[in-house]
Amino acid sequence: MKIVVGHLYPDYLNIYADRGNIAVLARRAAWRGHELDVRTVSVAEPVRPGEYDLLYVGGGQDREQALVAEDLAAKAEGVRAAVAAGAALLAVCGGYQLLGRSYRDFHGVDLPGIGLFPLETVAGETRMIGDVLLECELEPGVRRTLAGFENHAGRTRLDPGAEPLGRVVAGFGNDGESGWEGCRVGRAVGTYLHGPLLPRNPWFADWLLAQALAHRLGEPPELTPLGDDLEQQAHEVSARRAQTRGGRR
Repeated sequence: MKIVVGHLYPDYLNIYADRGNIAVLARRAAWRGHELDVRTVSVAEPVRPGEYDLLYVGGGQDREQALVAEDLAAKAEGVRAAVAAGAALLAVCGGYQLLGRSYRDFHGVDLPGIGLFPLETVAGETRMIGDVLLECELEPGVRRTLAGFENHAGRTRLDPGAEPLGRVVAGFGNDGESGWEGCRVGRAVGTYLHGPLLPRNPWFADWLLAQALAHRLGEPPELTPLGDDLEQQAHEVSARRAQTRGGRR
């Protein structure tokens, strides 16, 4: 089956090797006989609901975020409609911030968000940097850990009742205080975890693939297990580094 991915602003939001997430999805899909059809969606190009099974937005610094914020806001209706129609979405760091309602940068400039995630972000005076470990429950009763790297000044505050991606075991997370990291709305997930995220968290890569396939099939399929020994080792190394930082900051 062909999985169509809309990669938003790869020419702007592309720091910290986050484009490696696309490479992981492509390989894990191919190992199971699927094809990942990645299509660039950049400035002045619309997001058409129904066209994409998965939308991806990478991370960027304040300068790059400012360059795309107005254009992304013009795509707001298309992105929200795509997710409402069952498309999956992954947004990382800068992309995560811009998919909330707004982001106030380090210089006090308010950048518009698209309001997909129920949150707002304001840049603080210090950056929150280091390995981070989360505990997630994306399926009822099934708890797993996500390991990654965070490097952000943004303090992201979720609305009351909003669903985080996970609980911070070690690291800072959304704001260094709440104990939560990321945000989830249905099949859409936003997170600060860089690194890139998916090579060291194969279960999460497969969750995203299943959600993207569900856009066509109606329900997430049971994916054929893969031999993930190396990926699991990478996860364990990252998790240990995060745990040496101690508990939630």
